[in-house]
Amino acid sequence: MTEPELRTALSGLEIFEGLTEEQLDWLVSVSEPRVLGDGEVLFRDGEEATGFHVLLAGGLVVTKVVDGREEVLTRHSTEEESAAAEEHDGKPSAAHRFTGELPLLTDGSYVATAAASGPTTTVVAYPKPVFFEMLTRCHGVAAVLIPVLAWRIKSSEVQARKRATVEALGTLAAGLAHELNNPAAAVARAAQELAPALERLTRTAYAWGAAASGAERSVLDRLAEELDKLPPPEITDPLAQADAEEEIADWAQEAGTERAGLLGSGISDLGLELGWLLERLEGVGEPALPAALDHLAALLETRSLAAELRAAGPRISQLVAATRDYANLDRAPEQTFSVTDGLENTLVVLRAKLAGISIVRKYEPDLPELTGYPSELNQVWTNLVDNAAEAMEGSGVLTLRVRTEGVCMVVEITDTGRGIPEDSLPRIFEPFYTTKDVGKGTGLGLHLSYRIVTQRHHGSIAARSRPGETRMVIRLPFAGNAPACAVVDDVPGQSAGAEPGAGATSSTTSSTARTTDRSTSSSTT
Repeated sequence: MTEPELRTALSGLEIFEGLTEEQLDWLVSVSEPRVLGDGEVLFRDGEEATGFHVLLAGGLVVTKVVDGREEVLTRHSTEEESAAAEEHDGKPSAAHRFTGELPLLTDGSYVATAAASGPTTTVVAYPKPVFFEMLTRCHGVAAVLIPVLAWRIKSSEVQARKRATVEALGTLAAGLAHELNNPAAAVARAAQELAPALERLTRTAYAWGAAASGAERSVLDRLAEELDKLPPPEITDPLAQADAEEEIADWAQEAGTERAGLLGSGISDLGLELGWLLERLEGVGEPALPAALDHLAALLETRSLAAELRAAGPRISQLVAATRDYANLDRAPEQTFSVTDGLENTLVVLRAKLAGISIVRKYEPDLPELTGYPSELNQVWTNLVDNAAEAMEGSGVLTLRVRTEGVCMVVEITDTGRGIPEDSLPRIFEPFYTTKDVGKGTGLGLHLSYRIVTQRHHGSIAARSRPGETRMVIRLPFAGNAPACAVVDDVPGQSAGAEPGAGATSSTTSSTARTTDRSTSSSTT
């Protein structure tokens, strides 16, 4: 491409409209034209941003790998028909003709991969120093660039919010499936075994009724009633239980029962021994004893299956209730709600990912409710707890603390993971900034959390980190817009969420909040 051709092509672009002849001369002199073949990469996600690129001919497809899947973020085209198809989401026409400005302005890396689309794509590159000189020399460039930049940030946030919703649903589904597996399996097994168990119970009842006298039937009735009222054993010794089961089974087999093993396991599971059983069976004669033991074994089997069903049902109901509350289904968007309920529901949803991690709860008693958007805050809790679990890599302590502080409610989520690097701490709330490997994070999770806390709830979010301890501190006003909750104290070791990336400082020093808490500790399984 000759210089006159390049000058004509550049002057016809919206971003360079209105440039003076002198400005165009300078622009052409610093331009670096480049022709790309179909599929040839212009820049890659994660690479250091080195230049601003203007599209003169052909097209570019912008993609990003998220969780192992390549997603198309947008397409740039010089063809009017193709460009019009991409403007359904409000994309400015000027946005088709340049790319790469965002990472240059944030002094970061490219946040996506751009590759040529079509047989011949022509771009003009402007190195980073030239780009900033362009903004100084050519004031009209900024007037076109800024609205496009605003649209791109907003579009990225919308896409990230949709992706976060899908990921939250995926997390919810995975967590629910994992948690439902045990009670559902218990229900399936009990349902499968209940029919033959009831047949055995009916058969042994007839045999016992025919063999026993009225006095003997009263003995077994009292024994069955006592067994039904026994609480489960508080402490179980597996070895002692195995010995008791074997002893009872041997005795029952000698007595002539058909299912000696079932009787032994049924009695020993209740923490009972042979001596206890013999004492309760006094009054049953030797001729009727086999029938009594067979009927007792069938009765214990049926009651055990019924107990499994009784236990599984409420557990399933509890999981469904937690899921409904977490997703905030069938509720008004803004409502009064309990913050601790949201945290607990988040722990239920993420239980599988928290396996091996101890959970410490420090909830101040008699906490007031908040007014806001609980489903959105649940996304914040999920993001923070999920990040904490990843940092601890399956082993550590997760501490959830909730307390009041003046007109604010303070939520602290602390983990014992590897910590946030000191040079990264001031930037963690910036859009597109991530410390994860390329393809494993969008860099928008904490930014969206920041937006939900600060803009939707008029609160603040801050991070304090050192190796072995990272604490996320969220302040939320009880009602309305409380300025005190939107201000983060100047504490060493903290990245403030007042304005992502604006003047925040970092340190390896941690701070400690003082409060009177009701503390409980548990380990997820």
